[in-house]
Amino acid sequence: MQIGSSNNTEAVKEQYKTSNGLDTRISFHDKYSTNKLGYGNWIVSNYQISAGMKVLELGCGTGSLWIGRDELISQFGKLVLTDFSEGMLDTARKNLGEKDQIEYRVADIQDLPFEDNSFDVVIANSMLYHVPDINKGISEVRRVLKDDGTFYCATLGENNFVEQLAEWFKLSGENFNPNHNFTMQNGAQKLKTAFSEIEARIYKDSLHITDIDDLVSYLTSLASLKALNDVPVERLKEIIAEHAVNGVVDLPKEYGMFIARGYAG
Repeated sequence: MQIGSSNNTEAVKEQYKTSNGLDTRISFHDKYSTNKLGYGNWIVSNYQISAGMKVLELGCGTGSLWIGRDELISQFGKLVLTDFSEGMLDTARKNLGEKDQIEYRVADIQDLPFEDNSFDVVIANSMLYHVPDINKGISEVRRVLKDDGTFYCATLGENNFVEQLAEWFKLSGENFNPNHNFTMQNGAQKLKTAFSEIEARIYKDSLHITDIDDLVSYLTSLASLKALNDVPVERLKEIIAEHAVNGVVDLPKEYGMFIARGYAG
């Protein structure tokens, strides 16, 4: 079995061709996360966006971050939602509708179709680790961001539930290749290639899972755990049950964000 890195462009496009798998993952975390504030609510609580600002979100997915935030969106000069998956953008459009402030665009962070100094704020949540040329992607963000603009990028840490599961399923060496392309541990160093001011913030959370069947469904939705699809479901349940306490599984979550400003050098 192998847990593979997920920053190959074609593999990522296949994973996010439709919103089905992403919807499964979002609903799972909503149900079993111990921090009931919610990751999306926490992310938005860190944003400092003044009325009239032009905002770009890269890898917007289903647009879930903005659902129920019509009042906030109405204050924006423009909210440009981008994804390289047309399927994801279709779902985002269905979720958020057509609004004067919202524009939907297919775009790749490595080659953004926007002019220099176009945006007051750029957002990239849980997507930078998928970018094949991360330095190029960050450089493009800095290019389209105004001189005094802010880049908010949420990501995962390297001490997460995937690492815990690797121990449970006895994955190591070449059989465990997690995607650490951009994490809370190394993200600041990578952002320093383009930004001079970088702040890290941690979201405290964990998973408290009371239904093993839900965990199995979640695991099989992850491209990084695709090898587990070769393991019989009953065997997956047995291994997970060995680590449960009174039928409950507790797993660590290490999430956070970077806030980057200024020019490097």
